[in-house]
This record gives sequence, structure tokens and C-alpha cells, in this order.
Amino acid sequence: MDKKDSLWDLFQQKNLSRRTFLKTCVAITGILGLSPAMVPEVVAAAEKKPLVPVIWLHGHECTGCDEAFIRSQSPLASDVVLNMISLEYSDTLAAAAGEPFEHHLADIMKRYAGKYILAVEGAVPLADEGIHCMVGGKTFLAALKEAAKGAAAIIEYGSCAAWGGIQAAKPNPTKSVSISDVLGNSIPIVKVPGCPPIPEVMTGVVMHYALFGQLPPLDSKGRPKQFYGNRIHDTCYRRPFFDSGMFVEKFDDAGSKAGWCLYKVGCRGPEAYNSCGNLRWWNGLSYPIQSGHGCIACGNNNFWDNGPFYERLPNIPVPNTIANADKVGMVAAGVAAAGVTVHGLLSAVQKRSSHSDNSETRRTQA
Repeated sequence: MDKKDSLWDLFQQKNLSRRTFLKTCVAITGILGLSPAMVPEVVAAAEKKPLVPVIWLHGHECTGCDEAFIRSQSPLASDVVLNMISLEYSDTLAAAAGEPFEHHLADIMKRYAGKYILAVEGAVPLADEGIHCMVGGKTFLAALKEAAKGAAAIIEYGSCAAWGGIQAAKPNPTKSVSISDVLGNSIPIVKVPGCPPIPEVMTGVVMHYALFGQLPPLDSKGRPKQFYGNRIHDTCYRRPFFDSGMFVEKFDDAGSKAGWCLYKVGCRGPEAYNSCGNLRWWNGLSYPIQSGHGCIACGNNNFWDNGPFYERLPNIPVPNTIANADKVGMVAAGVAAAGVTVHGLLSAVQKRSSHSDNSETRRTQA
């Protein structure tokens, strides 16, 4: 088997300093959502761990996940592809094409059997024996099963790969399903849903495996906890408006212009788990809620079929109870009214106390 260089080997080949290497390792630790205490382990892995081979397949999809990936800023997608992994096959990002490229794929699967990461973008159509998606003269279904046999781990990039996506939306004429629906649990799989996923989440997941040789800690749905551990609702900068019962009723009303909570116009933030509220998009520039549109929960299973995007969720689970926007608003209004009343009473008491003190002072002076 060909010997693969480590990240530190590449730094030395390019005459980059040890200081630059260590700074890069510190940055990678932060990007992966790891504790600062993990920096020595990241450095050790980057010094010795050979660059992991990656095969990237495309099925029923729109290539939006590729478009997101190449826009990663921390780390740059170019650094990931050229310096941190060994991307051996991607029929979208590669310069090569045709039969020689397909022969290369077969050679890589044989040479690195059991050691490569299989990244998959897109759903798998099962209807009519899979003929609704053909790549290199093979059905995507056949190509996927063949590549999965020698994979050490599989990354499902995007909601199409993770859940079936828009291809699996009703009535689903091609009988499209997720990657794990086809492959089962025989191989370690991590889901990175989103339509598309956040670029830095995509690069962060593959970097974690490249450094540590294992998938990151996963939640009950198979998603990496460091990126899907919080609800959009809990990291949203508009959350105080929700808690105060201040909601946008129409997209052109005063509340919309003032940046109030978008829950009543369909925001799915209370049921969506993702990193949009803290990582945001395009190097932290913005995300849909910041631009004035509610979250559509694009990382959720069956999000295309989960009702009209501009109808509000019926209720929101809160610890030990269920509250909806109307109740929250009523409570907020009641608290505000009570606050005004208490403030008025305290002001009156303070004024009366001050008046009594002044009167006592005047009697003492007399």
C-alpha cells in the first residue's frame, strides 16, 4: 500500500514552520468543537496520522452540498482537499472524467480496502431497479453497495443522503431512500443533514475522522453532537422576543421590520437541531433567520412534507409543560402588567416615605 503523508509531513515539505503547524492545530481544535485540553492530542494525530483516502459519490441530489463544501472558510475547502485528506474520487470536484477515472475508482477501492472514508451525497432511488440514477454506466444503487464494502466509515452529506430529502417527498415516484436505509448498520455511519449542510460542519466532520480515525460522538439520530446538539431556537438572537411574546404576524409588519420572533410566520427553530445560530453561513456572515426568514428545519427528516413552511407550529415543548405563542404572549403581557403595577406601588411608597422623612426633618429643626 502506498504510504500517505501526515499533515506535519506536508508542512515540512512546504517549508512551513513548526509554529505555523501548531497554530493550525489550535485552529482545528476549535473548528471541531473540542476542548482546549485536546490540543496536544490534535497535534499528536496531525504529526503521525496519514492522510485518509476519501471517495465521494453522488446520487439523487442537486449538488448543493458540493457547493456548500467548497465555500468552507475555517478550514478552507482547498486546504482540506489538498492537505488534510486524500480525495481520490469525486465526479463533481475532480478534473478527471470518463473511463480512466472510473478505473481509478476501482483501483482505489482495492488498494485502500477497509481504510477509506466513503462520503455520499444524494438519495438512492430503488424503483425500477435503480435506473433513475446512473453513474458511469451503473445504477447508483450498485455503485454505492460496491463502494461501501471496503469503507471504514460513511458520511451522509445533506438531507437527501441522511433522510431521502426532496427526492423522497410525497409521492416519491422513484422510491428514493437514505443511504443507511440501503446499507443498514453494518458500517459506521454519520449523518450530516441540511439542505445543504453548513460548510464548516461538512469539513469539520471529515477532519475529525482524518485526525482521530473514528467518527465524532453522535446523538440518537446519528448526527455529530458538537454540531447538532442545540436547537436553533436556543441559539437564536431573536429568542428574547419569543420569551416576551413579541411576534411577527406578517412579513411586512412593524414587528418584522423591528426584528421580532418569526415563530408565528412558520419558523421551525423550536424543533430544528443545527449550528446555524452559532456558526452561521459564509464565514459567520448570516443565516436565514438573520436575513428575515424563518428556519424551515432543512436538517430534519421529511422536512419537505412537514406542512406549509409559513404556518406556525402548533405548540412548543418547554421543560415540564407545553406552551404556545399565545400563552407565552399572555404570560409576558401579564408579567409586564404586574411589573408596571409593582413599579407604581413601589414608587408611591418611596414617594410617601420621602415625604414623611422631610416632614420629620422640618419638625426636628423647629
